[in-house]
Amino acid sequence: MDAGQLVFMYSRLVLGALAAFLAITLWSKTRDTAWMLIVIGTVAAYVETVYPVFEMTGVSAGNTVYIGSVPLAAILLPAVRTAFFIAAFLVMIKRRYGRL
Repeated sequence: MDAGQLVFMYSRLVLGALAAFLAITLWSKTRDTAWMLIVIGTVAAYVETVYPVFEMTGVSAGNTVYIGSVPLAAILLPAVRTAFFIAAFLVMIKRRYGRL
């Protein structure tokens, strides 16, 4: 791994950790459904960032489930994050306009 890849990985980990920390801090201050879904989506995005690091270091080696040639986590993690964001936006639309 060269220096550029290390800087890229560390910047994603540090900024993702900061976003997740601030999201969890917000979660403890609010009980609004839409904001809670955004917080969960942000934490899921950080998990999506951390998982490849675990794969590279061998933490998750040997217990990966594949669908064809693609790891199941590579399919689920982005989908889970996006699903929470979609749910939050739907809650906000429903709240603002009364119906979908």
